[in-house]
Amino acid sequence: MTTKSNDPSTLHNPYFFQKPGQKDIWSLINETAAQAQEESGKPIVNLGQGFFSYNPPEFAINAVGEALTKPQFNQYAHARGNPNLIKEVAEHYSRSYGRKVDIDQVQITTGANEGMFAVFFGFLTPGDEVIVFEPFFDQYIPNVEMTGGKVKYVEIKYPKKFDNENVTGQDWEVDWEGLENAITDKTKIIVINTPHNPIGKVFTEEELIRIGKIAIEHNLILVSDEVYENLYFTDKFPRPAALEKLPELAERTLTVGSAGKSFAATGWRVGFIQGPANLIKFVTAAHTRICFSTPAPLQEAVAQGFKEADKLDYFEKTRQDYKHKYEIFTKVFDDLGLPYTSADGGYFLLHIG
Repeated sequence: MTTKSNDPSTLHNPYFFQKPGQKDIWSLINETAAQAQEESGKPIVNLGQGFFSYNPPEFAINAVGEALTKPQFNQYAHARGNPNLIKEVAEHYSRSYGRKVDIDQVQITTGANEGMFAVFFGFLTPGDEVIVFEPFFDQYIPNVEMTGGKVKYVEIKYPKKFDNENVTGQDWEVDWEGLENAITDKTKIIVINTPHNPIGKVFTEEELIRIGKIAIEHNLILVSDEVYENLYFTDKFPRPAALEKLPELAERTLTVGSAGKSFAATGWRVGFIQGPANLIKFVTAAHTRICFSTPAPLQEAVAQGFKEADKLDYFEKTRQDYKHKYEIFTKVFDDLGLPYTSADGGYFLLHIG
């Protein structure tokens, strides 16, 4: 006869404790930083995580204060999102894509991460497969697996010359044969991240077209994580949903955006998904079951933030400011003689050694 344990912790979901001795990357980084600080007695700066060390722009902060004084923004927001914000996001993408994006093609989410989970939750059933390029943002994996989906990994090839010299994001190349081989009759989604975390690679138009043709051929959805859309350092930022040479790809592309990254306000947890209305409706259905809605005053603040950002050319000024900061930062590695990937976008600097 089996004796049932009286320890309530044994009732946990085994997914979250599959490998007791194995820690995630952020636990390792934070513990190492804390230990180094304790041993040295000096403050340690964590450069690994994707958040900013300064406030959002004043116009965005003021917009939060204003929103909090209005009763309608202190109650539940609509599950689809604040109509003001949906309109601003649709106009933002319309300008970026060079074509009209309708309001029914936008879903507001509680951060980009919840948005991606809503995409996976809205389309995956147990056993379905998702292709993820590695290296990758770590949250992709549990977001897929918690729906019962399975991750198939495809390598972005490490440049051999990286051992001795600096490389660029373009020196990291997709394993095209590996991508074709990873597709099965269970594959539903391909995930790309551009600008890429942590490589800093901005996928070229040619690469996006090649990936897009594969998605079309196999009837797959392309999820394009573009949370660093306003932090690219190249002359152009090609986007899967706006390819002149493959316009039909937009019909199966879901683009992930982040107000947190764009306005240096990651704690606000406001993101959005843009895509065809016939796909967005499933993201909306999943989002509604996950968290129902996104914080109302912060949605309104972001809506007003988009209006002001457009007037002040905020995103372009921020992009140039970050480019300058990145040049200062990389000089430290140059002086130390440490090779790194000179990013095409994002704020990560990758050194392997």
